[in-house]
Amino acid sequence: MKRILPHKRLLCLALSLAVSACFGTAVASAAEAKQHDAIKPVPRKGKGWTDRHAKMNKRVAQGNVDMLLIGDSITHAWESGGKAVWNEYYAPRNAVNLGIGGDRTQHVLWRLDNGNIKGVSPKLAMLMIGTNNCHNNTPEEIADGVTAIVKKLRTKLPKTKVLILAIFPRGPNDADPKRQVNMKTNKIIAKLADGDMVSYLDIGDAFLSDDRTLSKKVMPDLLHLTPESYKTWAEAVEPAVAKVMGPLKKK
Repeated sequence: MKRILPHKRLLCLALSLAVSACFGTAVASAAEAKQHDAIKPVPRKGKGWTDRHAKMNKRVAQGNVDMLLIGDSITHAWESGGKAVWNEYYAPRNAVNLGIGGDRTQHVLWRLDNGNIKGVSPKLAMLMIGTNNCHNNTPEEIADGVTAIVKKLRTKLPKTKVLILAIFPRGPNDADPKRQVNMKTNKIIAKLADGDMVSYLDIGDAFLSDDRTLSKKVMPDLLHLTPESYKTWAEAVEPAVAKVMGPLKKK
């Protein structure tokens, strides 16, 4: 057997360590690349946002929370344009609105870790988030963010069923670039349904004409809903909601 001289052993060891270091750096860089902003929990700046977050936490801390609606401005506006419909469909079900205008997936992730669901165990959480991510993230990244939210809800609220809503249509028609991002995202997040604790529902067609155009009578800025459209939303999800919450008690 040929003997390897000590200095050659040291050289081989040095080369091996160098290769390992380079490989490790490459793996770390790849891992960091996967940590895009849609899945990094962060708060937003500004008094309006922090006050809204604190107000939601205060309501949750009071208890008596059987249902959550989680999202961005479209959910937030249940308290304004959708208030009458909320009072009919969700106030009787002890629902809490966890929507903040302008929020993206990463902001919802932060909120869920910072008081929005502390100490409660609702029957149902209805989630619709991601349209604000379409400016900066790919459909795959947005889907990652939604997936992270669902996983966090399932971990922190193991008895709560999650109803994921497809991101609502926006823009005038299917050729709209932002709508296309949302449509591609929806195809991915639809796969999160597990037939048990997590379900998925796409009610987008309820807002569209037969040719898939979106009217300003439905969404005046082709994004946010009219009071009548909140009624459309509530009616479209009611069968899924009633399956968990029980039938709506009409006054």
